Order: sequence, then C-alpha cells, then structure tokens
Amino acid sequence: MLVDEGFELLSEADCRDLLARGGLGRVGISIGALPVILPVTYAFVDDQIVFRSRPGTKLNAAAIGGIVAFETDAYDEREHRGWSVLAVGRATRFAPTKPVSDPALLALKPWDDGPAEFVRIRCEMLTGRRIEASRAPVATVA
Repeated sequence: MLVDEGFELLSEADCRDLLARGGLGRVGISIGALPVILPVTYAFVDDQIVFRSRPGTKLNAAAIGGIVAFETDAYDEREHRGWSVLAVGRATRFAPTKPVSDPALLALKPWDDGPAEFVRIRCEMLTGRRIEASRAPVATVA
C-alpha cells in the first residue's frame, strides 16, 4: 500500500470499484480558459463514466470532444474517513444503439427537466486516495 501525506493511494482497480457505485460526481471543464465544476448524476458503464446533460456547457464540451476532469468522493465526518477518485479523459456525446434497458442508465437524470443527451467520459487517467481515521492528518496550531 502506497501512502502519500497520510492518504492511501488507490490502485486503478480500486478506483474503478468506487466509480462503479455511481451517484453524484462533478465534471470539471474549461470555459474561456477558466475552470468550471458542475455536478452530475453518473453511472459507470462499460468502464466509462456516463451522465445525461441538457444543451449547454457540459454538452458543448462533449460535442467538441473536450478533455474533462471528473471527481467523485465520499466522506464520513464522524469517523473521519473517506475516499476521492479523479478521472481525466475525453468527453463525447453518444446515443445508445438500442433501447436503454440498463438500470444504471435508466436512472440517470439531468439536474433540470427536459430532454437530455448521454455523455460519456473515457478514463485516460485514473487516480484516487483514501483516508482512514487512524491515518488522518493531525492539525497543529502554531
């Protein structure tokens, strides 16, 4: 197990297992050379991060095949433990080739009402860290 500043560095397999939980994540894109981070509800299907988006910022990034960052995490304040996974890859729009029957895809909904398209991110770089209560950094006061 590799440890960096009190955090366990996760293997790509561990990162994929955590991504497979689905749920809430954040997509980081660049707009006019400035970073923007937007929440999405996602699923991890066929080794890709998938979410739905209405026309706008996220869909525009996908339409041009933009490189995006994606992050998801979980943290238990009481137990002082958690994890974070970061994926970087190219976002693309796609239309399922057959009627959507995968429960994970059926559950995906954009944050507002209306028609939405599917976006996928192929993970080209995948990293993660975990903190356990016993390894939590100790804050010091000067």
